[in-house]
Amino acid sequence: MTDATPAPWPSDPSNSGAARVVTLSDLLRVPMHRLRLVVAVAVAGLLAALGYVLLVPAAVTASAVVAVRPVVTDAFTPSGAGADRAVNMNVESGLATGTEVVQRLADAVGGAPREIRNALEVEVPTGGQILRFTYQAHDAQRAVQGANLAARSYLDVRRAMYEQQRAEMLRSYDASIAKVVAQQTAVQKRASSAKGTAAGDAALAELSGINNQLTQLNAARTEIAAVDVNPGWVTQTAERALVSSAGHRPIYLVAGLLGGALIGVVLAYAWESADRRVRSVTDGRDATGLPLLGTVRRPPLRGSPRAVDADVRYVAMAVAERVRQPARVALVTSREDATALTAGLAVALAADGREVFVADDSGRVERLRAAVLADRGRLPVDPSRPLVPKPRPAGTPAAGGGAPAETSATRRPSPHPPGSRPSTDPDATLTLPRVSSARTDNGRPASADEVTVGVGSVRFGTWRQGADHGLVLFNAPPAESDERGVAVARQGSAVVIVERDRTRQSDLRRLVERLRAAGVTPLGFVLTRNGRA
Repeated sequence: MTDATPAPWPSDPSNSGAARVVTLSDLLRVPMHRLRLVVAVAVAGLLAALGYVLLVPAAVTASAVVAVRPVVTDAFTPSGAGADRAVNMNVESGLATGTEVVQRLADAVGGAPREIRNALEVEVPTGGQILRFTYQAHDAQRAVQGANLAARSYLDVRRAMYEQQRAEMLRSYDASIAKVVAQQTAVQKRASSAKGTAAGDAALAELSGINNQLTQLNAARTEIAAVDVNPGWVTQTAERALVSSAGHRPIYLVAGLLGGALIGVVLAYAWESADRRVRSVTDGRDATGLPLLGTVRRPPLRGSPRAVDADVRYVAMAVAERVRQPARVALVTSREDATALTAGLAVALAADGREVFVADDSGRVERLRAAVLADRGRLPVDPSRPLVPKPRPAGTPAAGGGAPAETSATRRPSPHPPGSRPSTDPDATLTLPRVSSARTDNGRPASADEVTVGVGSVRFGTWRQGADHGLVLFNAPPAESDERGVAVARQGSAVVIVERDRTRQSDLRRLVERLRAAGVTPLGFVLTRNGRA
């Protein structure tokens, strides 16, 4: 009998079926599997934020409020629709942060004008004639001083501008009045010399007009001189009790943690795109194009290398369904070690009465034997299989306590036992003593390299030693470094072992392509997990 006829190479289900829908769990699977990277980058971001908080001194801010008033000639006149009562706050804000105010602050506080400009901020509330000066510094005293000085400097600069404008206007009025006074003096002289004549009357009329003009100029000059050039008042000065921290320091820690986690997720996706691993059955089926023989889970205890026994038995049933003896099955992997799964499959196949030979050419026989002995101890007890009692020695009383059974007559020893004296007949038969062999519980002779499992057995050795056995499982070395697994699979069949979260999809595709190029049609693939992270 030979192995079952290999089925044709299956088509890629990803091309024959409908397109796969990407769910939210698929998106979260990559960061969860790269959790160490995400946590490491998040912790690095948290440490960076913590270092910033501890090393960079805390910044405090102080605020001063200035009420801006329009400068008008008559402050007691009710405001109307005239534009002279309105103040352009955009212009005032520009003046408050202008070069002259910043330079005064730099001279008084000390520091570069660029640093002063960055520390000073002027806010203009909507719909009001108010300027809020905010100054940021490393200590409260400097912040209070900067805010108050900025407010006063703005008022001083604005007042100096208005005073300069008033001085120019008064100078212009003084020049005009001086000219009119000179004309008045000249007309008075002409009127005195031509008194009583028509020329004198004309001079008096002209003098009257000059006097009216001089009166108007003096009145206008008086109004200009009486103008209040105060541009506003500091309604709220900065104080140490009102100083607040510039930003909340714990927010930096939260931002560092969240930013690091976000960067970690991005790096996880980038790493996953460069190093794709098999994460699910769908990934394994897409990468190999082979049917699934079973999934071997790990126990709930994290870190345990032992697989779930029921899953291994299901995989053994799937393998036994696809082969018939004599069978040569190679368990091939790309880079992983399939020793534990090989031992589990051998125990599951032998428990049903098969004689399994486990072959290994990589020096892992002792590990296989230890794993088989450990798995044999966890075999479930079948209540339908009666236990065969050992025979009692002759003369032993029955279990019921009755009389002992009659024994047969004791045969006396021969006076001439075989071999006691040599025979002179050349044709006489030589009788050799029987060598007793150790037998197992099922009545079969046991050898030194055989382990009894249920009603079957498992033997160990090299690939050449298993040539005469009906069912051989070859524990192949990783295919990326050794080609013996593919070579053995050419003489029988192969089962591709895929380790979830460890087997790279590129390595898995390369392994399947090598099997296909060698003329091997694998029975399928098994998705397993060795219990390690």
